Amino acid sequence: MIRKAMQLFSTLLVLISLFSSCEGHDINPVNEVIVNDSSDNQINTNKMILKIGDSTLSATLADNSSAKALADELAKGTITIEMRDYGNMEKVGSLGKSYPTNDESITTEPGDIILYQGNALVIYYAPNTWSFTRLGKIDNTSKEELLQVLGEGNVSVTLSLPED
Repeated sequence: MIRKAMQLFSTLLVLISLFSSCEGHDINPVNEVIVNDSSDNQINTNKMILKIGDSTLSATLADNSSAKALADELAKGTITIEMRDYGNMEKVGSLGKSYPTNDESITTEPGDIILYQGNALVIYYAPNTWSFTRLGKIDNTSKEELLQVLGEGNVSVTLSLPED
């Protein structure tokens, strides 16, 4: 009985958190968050663009407060991250500021974009299991294609929102 009450309370807290994180945003019927920029144009923030060298990749953002906070920051302008290889499974680099976390146990796949410890962006090209916050997933890219784009060693990645 106490366990069920605790589960219900936890569920209510999550729902309250979700609704409060949407304050100031319009949510359309397919759960895409629309952010109004300074010129009153609406920016669709369920997609993100990654520019890596001569390659441009698109990613679908996760539906959580972490991805929404990143999209809000990208609505102000691009973010460039200097990333380094780590553990032969990922590229990691500092975002320069902290974002809200929504950690959960995840086994990553190639193309997963993860927020680590609130302030680091990670692009996975091999599996890893840990408690992470999912930010999104690179669209339609295989492990081999991703490895070719990311290359060996350090890489500069520029994040932006689509210019529709």
